[in-house]
Amino acid sequence: MTDPAQKREFDLGALLAERGAERYELHTKYLNHQLPRMLHTIGFDKVYERAEGAHFWDADGNDYLDMLAGFGVMGLGRHHPVVRQALHDVLDASLADLTRFDCQPLPGLLAERLLGHSPHLDRVFFGNSGTEAVETALKFARYATGKPRILYCTHAFHGLTTGSLSVNGEYGFRDGFAPLLPDTAVPLGDLDALARELKKGDVAALIVEPIQGKGVHEAPPGYLRAAQELLHKHKALLIADEVQTGLGRTGDFYAYQHEEGVEPDLVCVAKALSGGYVPVGATLGKDWIFKKVYSSMDRVLVHSASFGSNAQAMAAGLAVLSVMENEQIVAGVRATGERLKSRLAALVDTYELLSDVRGRGLMIGIEFGRPTSLKLRSRWTMLQAARKGLFAQMVVVPLLQRHRILTQVSGDHLEVIKLIPPLIIGEQDVDRFVEAFTAVMDDAHSGSGLMWDFGKTLVKQAVANR
Repeated sequence: MTDPAQKREFDLGALLAERGAERYELHTKYLNHQLPRMLHTIGFDKVYERAEGAHFWDADGNDYLDMLAGFGVMGLGRHHPVVRQALHDVLDASLADLTRFDCQPLPGLLAERLLGHSPHLDRVFFGNSGTEAVETALKFARYATGKPRILYCTHAFHGLTTGSLSVNGEYGFRDGFAPLLPDTAVPLGDLDALARELKKGDVAALIVEPIQGKGVHEAPPGYLRAAQELLHKHKALLIADEVQTGLGRTGDFYAYQHEEGVEPDLVCVAKALSGGYVPVGATLGKDWIFKKVYSSMDRVLVHSASFGSNAQAMAAGLAVLSVMENEQIVAGVRATGERLKSRLAALVDTYELLSDVRGRGLMIGIEFGRPTSLKLRSRWTMLQAARKGLFAQMVVVPLLQRHRILTQVSGDHLEVIKLIPPLIIGEQDVDRFVEAFTAVMDDAHSGSGLMWDFGKTLVKQAVANR
């Protein structure tokens, strides 16, 4: 019998206590070496000791407000007690998970509950991420229609694996990874461009984010419904990528639900469904599509995922949906999002460097633009000549360094900050952000000081990297 006093075979707490301080060195040596370099450069090389809800704390007890939510993963914030307890419960249950040759109850229960929020959809495939959900939708659309080509929108982001990269509208991500799948970009909102491609007769589907994450651009009113009609006329499908916009982010369960009459054939979700704990992705679709893909017992494994439907992910998803329903998360997002957006929009007339505030719910884009006054215009021009997007980065850095608020730009070479905080933030968090943002804007419009000194540093680095 093992002596309880003997050293544990594996002690995670002891390992972190012993080696945790090496975090940046370990990443530099063994992982993506450019990540710590970037974090050091912009002053984001913080050491966070713990997190709860929408806040982090460092070793000195200082709290930081999270307005990024892990790029949308932390929809309920970090360590929500209901999700955390569900994971304790599922581990303690010692389920016979992933036997591959049985039908466990949790996947069916989660599918049932998710479809309850998804009218006109009938079945679910569970994978492990948003890009897997998109890959599934692409494969299903091609097989169900018998056509090879997928249309996507300019500036779209649907993931970084090869299939989803083929429908990625940001070419910086695609460079060097060709050849990709033979897919075609059309501008978001351009129905004529969509119609021209559909007339060629080889289009399986259009995949679209109802609100694009890059730049926070919403599909024009009526576009999704009109696109759906065009697609169905040509026997093609509408795929809604709700990986970031779904599960309450925009003030409805799905962003496409803001437009009446839109009924996508396939919907991709992930991120917030995980509760921030266990990776999970889901592709929801109409019954006929699934029955065509899985048309016989010979095809039962024609599309599968080794860790798809695992008990921990399913338990986390069920807990997330329970919290969303019981705590009325979607209604809260509408109210809090409107408060945040309206207060920021009111600043546009005050600050000449602030050009637009847009978005829905708690997915908000803050765009900066060319000022009118000569002094500020010359500084803006200097930044733009070095690299577009530097001013937005100049705003992000003091928000963290001086006000302990974590944000980030919404894409490379964009003067846009995207706010996607945990859906559980409240009025106090909104007030804190607006006050901090106002202080940063005041500093920027003074035309001098630490903010513009940092801008000069960014210019030098941008020029050196050319």
